[in-house]
Amino acid sequence: MAIATLAKKPVEKNPESLWHRRLRLLRRNQLAMIGLAIIAIWTLAAVFAPLVAPRDPITQDVVNRLKEPSPTYWFGTDELGRDLFSRVIYGARISLPVGFIVIVIAVIVGTLVGASAGYFGGLYDLLIMRVADITLAFPSIVLALAIAAVLGAGITNALIAMALVWWPEYARLMRGQVLSVKNNEYVAASIALGASPSRVLFTHILPNTFAPILVKASLDAGSAILNIAALSFIGLGAVPPTPEWGAMISAGRYKFFSWWLTTFPGLAILSVVLGYNFFGEGVREAFDPRKA
Repeated sequence: MAIATLAKKPVEKNPESLWHRRLRLLRRNQLAMIGLAIIAIWTLAAVFAPLVAPRDPITQDVVNRLKEPSPTYWFGTDELGRDLFSRVIYGARISLPVGFIVIVIAVIVGTLVGASAGYFGGLYDLLIMRVADITLAFPSIVLALAIAAVLGAGITNALIAMALVWWPEYARLMRGQVLSVKNNEYVAASIALGASPSRVLFTHILPNTFAPILVKASLDAGSAILNIAALSFIGLGAVPPTPEWGAMISAGRYKFFSWWLTTFPGLAILSVVLGYNFFGEGVREAFDPRKA
């Protein structure tokens, strides 16, 4: 009976009420809500791009090439006469999902690998952490550039390169969290009752250690979009004529008198990254243990 009581979570740490308090703190954070609104607007623009964009983003019209912003062409046209506003809107269909997918892959792989390494320890833990150390020894964008160069140009290869670079950060964070809770009484009680290692990990450990991963993921989403744009800028991401923000900035970087070619895609990246950073900072404050 005593062991069964210990296997239950402490009363003062009611997970439902704790998450409700965190969500309430997040909703009260005006900057976080502004960031969420920015993300929502761009998401809606990406989903309804065929309705929002006035023209096809790929169709060329060389007669109207390099037109300045006007009531006809809101963001002007590029060197091939393509409507820049339409290309920016359609670019959200690439940048937003790719950034999200990179974070999801890094979180899933890093969480599973880090949690298992922290729980089981031994040679497996040593091997995983040394691989993580080697990966983290290089600047992430430089290592991603090298991997993408080996794999070849393409948005899929850029996504794979970013995911391979980022999972060790989540693995180390999750390993540390698991090490801090795996010796708690309720975990020991669950093991004593005959729970399998997978049940202990997924039922008792991960739910109590996932909050820092969620905070980091919300802060990293903007960086993922920025890094994907950087890879496309140097020709290792999206390939022409795909409308992608980094590639659009790269195409217009030497056309000094056609300022709109780089300004509007750059502002799109800026707004999305700011939105994610505002929201991520709000998530960090909401999950601050001192405010829980």
